[in-house]
Amino acid sequence: MNPYSKTPLPLSQEVLSQLPNPSYVLDMDLLDRNLQKLRQFADNTGVELILALKGFAMWGAFGRLRDYGFCQSTASSLWEARLALEEMGNPSYTYAVAYTPEEIEEIASLSSHLTFNSIGQFERFATIAKGVNSRLSLGLRVNPEISSVGVDLYNPCVPGSRLGVRLCDLPSPKELPAMIEGFHCHALCESDADASCNLIERFEEKFAAYLPRLRWVNFGGGHLITRQGHDTQKLIAKIKAFKQKWQHLQVIFEPGAAFVWQTGYLLARVEDVVRNGGLPVAVMNVSFTAHMPDCLEQPYYPMVYGAEHIMPDQASGAEKFRCRLGGNSCLAGDFMGDWLFEKPVQAGDLLLFNDMIHYTFVKTTTFNGVHHPSLCMVRGKEVVYRRDFGYEDFKSRLS
Repeated sequence: MNPYSKTPLPLSQEVLSQLPNPSYVLDMDLLDRNLQKLRQFADNTGVELILALKGFAMWGAFGRLRDYGFCQSTASSLWEARLALEEMGNPSYTYAVAYTPEEIEEIASLSSHLTFNSIGQFERFATIAKGVNSRLSLGLRVNPEISSVGVDLYNPCVPGSRLGVRLCDLPSPKELPAMIEGFHCHALCESDADASCNLIERFEEKFAAYLPRLRWVNFGGGHLITRQGHDTQKLIAKIKAFKQKWQHLQVIFEPGAAFVWQTGYLLARVEDVVRNGGLPVAVMNVSFTAHMPDCLEQPYYPMVYGAEHIMPDQASGAEKFRCRLGGNSCLAGDFMGDWLFEKPVQAGDLLLFNDMIHYTFVKTTTFNGVHHPSLCMVRGKEVVYRRDFGYEDFKSRLS
């Protein structure tokens, strides 16, 4: 059951009247809540917590992260590395699945750490990268061949994965190239403390022979430290035990979702209700495929204030009004589930989707030329930031 089905809207009418529709809305008070928890976690463990730009890149909020001492970020591409330096204020911890000859020198110049996905990429580009930036710390992504991720689309360790080097494919510890100073190990996705602890154990079990000669280890993202019910103390104890044994190693986490977990919304509006002999479909001014792609790809059902998701074969009861939510693109499958409302849905009704800040607007498209939601930040009753998108943003991508 959706816990938000009977919860009043978290945004006042005063704030809603100031917001463009549609828009992604970051609540700065909720962000502060997460940043306080992450700051305590980092201070208690000595872990370097860095923001994964692939999960959240609203650089208008980066100043608030810096207020809490979070000044580092991880980039997965040249453009993210540029953003990290320009808006976070520091070179990035960079990892990409594949670097190219055209970009490697600029990426190296923008980075403090550069991790390679394969031995082949390391052999091809390591010397070039160090030639550009002698202070660069080079790393290699390893595959621990373990994961608690149930959806293959998000499982970095799925059999046959292209991500990272397996133990059986690594050179021996004595033959590992001297320039490799760290191992990067990413295997989680929105995972709990048990999964994080298991990853640390499995990593140590597999790669212990290499650790004496390394300077750092990056346990990647997916550590959902800010989720309610997360057993933070258990993870803190595991990290402290690991660091006590390997005192020379810097330990790095790079969560994408944990920084902004449940800190904001997607505000949408119903534009039409279509009835073609079956369930009424509310057509919104946003699109699942363009603006909430994970809902279709994973898939998962989002939380909607004032509505409860129901399976197609479930009875809804006469006192509820059943409706399907549909997007505004022409993709036939741009719809998501059956929902129960307290009253019939009509054109003009506002809909508020919860937890729509991480891995949402960073993945959006302008497919069909649909209007891209604005980016907004609110604090209390005030809209403190707004970025709108227009026709020129759409057109500039096409030629």
